[in-house]
Amino acid sequence: VQLQASGGGLVQAGGSLRLSCVASGRTFSSYAMGWFRQAPGKEREFVANINWSGFRSYYADSVKGRITISRDNAKNTVYLQMNSLKPEDTAVYYCAAAARTTQATDEYVYWGQGTQVTVSS
Repeated sequence: VQLQASGGGLVQAGGSLRLSCVASGRTFSSYAMGWFRQAPGKEREFVANINWSGFRSYYADSVKGRITISRDNAKNTVYLQMNSLKPEDTAVYYCAAAARTTQATDEYVYWGQGTQVTVSS
């Protein structure tokens, strides 16, 4: 599975962005998908994940209520809708695929290349 993330950019605090991650291959729907982010000088951290069907999702406490993960298996795409963005959301955002729904970075076997999100104050 190859993953291609897009949709990042520069936005003012309080603004919105929608990230997309398109997967190649016909097995996309068998994977749980996650979004992670990494800010300069910090560890990569979990943001959200969603199970294979899209019926269950989980969020980091820091983004609950502001960010929504969704997927469209017919389009091999997972989305991250980000609202009420804050400067501390600034990071490179990565999508990733795992065999099960998990927050553990090392269980994700496929990773996208990352897309930069910058939130100005």
